[in-house]
Amino acid sequence: MPPSLVALPLGTISAVSDQWWFCLKHMTVEPEKGCPNKDRLGPYDSQDAASHALQTAAERNKKWKEQDKGWDE
Repeated sequence: MPPSLVALPLGTISAVSDQWWFCLKHMTVEPEKGCPNKDRLGPYDSQDAASHALQTAAERNKKWKEQDKGWDE
């Protein structure tokens, strides 16, 4: 996904990624420039998707655990 352009102070323009992360340290959604990736889940395509990161991870873990039962039996 190409980055978006954002206006900065003093009339400059900078490229900003359209990707978002959920910070496990601060329990908040962050843009590309944030805490180290070792402390985050993502990237996600939107702030909203990143805000549901813990729910998404729980749903995926449940699904994978159920799939693993098939291998264990």
